[in-house]
Amino acid sequence: MPGHVNMMDDVLISQLPPDILKSSLRALVSQNASSQKVFVEHVRILLRASLPAYPSPSELFGSRPCYTQFLASIRCLFTSKMAIESLPYFTHFLSCIPLAQTQWQPNDKLELALEEACGDIVQAIQALKELRSTPTEQLRECLLSLNSSINNCDVYSVSNNLQFPFVRARLQVDDALHLIFPDARLHHYPIDHGLKLNKRGVNPDIATYANLEHVELGPLKVPRIFNGLWQLSSPAWGTASIYKQHMDFEQLIRIGFVATDMADHYGDAELVYGSFRNQLPLEIGANVIACSKWCVFGPPAKPVTPDFVMEAVLERSRRLGGRVELLQFHWYDYEAKDYLRTLVELVKITKSHPHLVTAIGLCNFDSHHTEEVCQYLLREINEVGIVSNQIQYSLIDSRPTIKMEAVCQKYGVKLLTYGSFLILFLKRPYQCGGFFSDKWLDADAPNIYSEKAQLTPSQRKYFDMINNWGSWDDFHALLRTLKRIAIKHNVDLANVAARWVLNRPSVGAVIAGTRAGISNNSESNLKTFSLTLDAEDTNQLDEYALGNRAQMLYNKIGDCGSEYRQ
Repeated sequence: MPGHVNMMDDVLISQLPPDILKSSLRALVSQNASSQKVFVEHVRILLRASLPAYPSPSELFGSRPCYTQFLASIRCLFTSKMAIESLPYFTHFLSCIPLAQTQWQPNDKLELALEEACGDIVQAIQALKELRSTPTEQLRECLLSLNSSINNCDVYSVSNNLQFPFVRARLQVDDALHLIFPDARLHHYPIDHGLKLNKRGVNPDIATYANLEHVELGPLKVPRIFNGLWQLSSPAWGTASIYKQHMDFEQLIRIGFVATDMADHYGDAELVYGSFRNQLPLEIGANVIACSKWCVFGPPAKPVTPDFVMEAVLERSRRLGGRVELLQFHWYDYEAKDYLRTLVELVKITKSHPHLVTAIGLCNFDSHHTEEVCQYLLREINEVGIVSNQIQYSLIDSRPTIKMEAVCQKYGVKLLTYGSFLILFLKRPYQCGGFFSDKWLDADAPNIYSEKAQLTPSQRKYFDMINNWGSWDDFHALLRTLKRIAIKHNVDLANVAARWVLNRPSVGAVIAGTRAGISNNSESNLKTFSLTLDAEDTNQLDEYALGNRAQMLYNKIGDCGSEYRQ
């Protein structure tokens, strides 16, 4: 019955060290949706009963500053679905910066904390946007007050020759006001934040660019490695300023990685990338490929009409500040057939409004419904219409070999694959720690919920996929094979894993995650294009990925994308 805790459990909970207690709680909420709901609701009750105090400017930023603890308390609010309640606290935090005459230096402890606070504001506002919060007067005032405090902090930063750390927060708050309160009138000071690019330094390196492999997605010609911005969807991967993010994007453009994958729910990814792309010289910007998504995770709030579809396209184009070269579509439920009419309208918009969107793709559609879409579009508009389907595909997850590859070959659809590198990152310090890396050779299986492991959400997800695929010993055998092949060709282990995927039928490109402003593996990823796997290499890798293993995984968790519709 509610309220009762077994006596021994009660003693156990009271005596457990904090790190084991946190690990146990992560395990509990990850494996039971009802437990997760109870956990969050209980936290909210406790937080509402004891909301944080508002420290004075001198307390926040004085000789014994408490801004770290204050930001942690705000983080508890918006991550427990109390995003609206968190807004006045962010406003107070920002307002205290000029009042305390706060000073910071590039990359010092305080500036890094302010960058993290900016990332927190981005995440809190993203929660409001995704919930399509009711446009109450209270919410309007909260957002306008936050916007005003950002402006005041902006003026203070410039007048004191400090780098303004809240550009991303401003873009995100403005976007939320535009979505929730379209009539809101925002006024910004015309201040240059140093975001202008070194236009001479951003030109692609011709020699490097010539060695890249490219593929055609309908009218688009793109490199076979995309930059992936899914890490912007959570602070679990770290937070960086927009200045550092732009520097990373410049470096990616210089080596020819001009295609970037993002989504409407990857935090402020569209806004950040749009702010970068729109500063590029026209001759370079015209060749940059922005690939975003329209992800419908539940029944639409409006009837699916041509106007409804156009609104969705305009929203993503507005955030990017221009054309969406590839718009990838995800739908929540195959039983709700409105996705077919939606895709017809999307393809029509590529013809009628090519300045808004160039090509249409799918995201996490299974084989049967990918074919259904192709056949429906052929009947309705006399063409396949879609150019791609983004799915998970790796040596560990080779479900596409069962049916998807054949469907894509039949209709000329290319696969854009994620998870192919399985190269992710440890939270702190920021270093490579993915599963397809030397780090895991002969290492024990991680306790994925422990504090010491410091795994990201994606690493936990991929570890679960490893367990579905085989044992940890099986995975070690695969790693040793990858290592032998990597040494043989003088490349990195992850290059071998990605090359195997690129060699598969119908694979157009693999998506490599970049933690913009923190780290990226672009120089290493380039080696993938110089690598040629011989027949012996391929046969050795096929033994791990194909045949019974692929069929077993398909039978266990379903076709591509099934895990997102359960």
